[in-house]
Amino acid sequence: MTEPAKGPASYFPSIEKKHGRPIAEWKDLIRTSPLTRHMELVSWLKTEHGLGHGHANALVAHTLTEDKAE
Repeated sequence: MTEPAKGPASYFPSIEKKHGRPIAEWKDLIRTSPLTRHMELVSWLKTEHGLGHGHANALVAHTLTEDKAE
């Protein structure tokens, strides 16, 4: 059995279900945005793409953390 996702990734199934896009697409949008700061990206996802704060925050946090690790 696989262990359930923890942290920001735990939101991913509900983000995909509610907004109809795979997580990889959201991450690509974040990475190609001219914005770079966490809360700027969160606000942008909320206003331009209709995400709620929790979903936007989870996507940005996970994406930025992933990019720092590379």
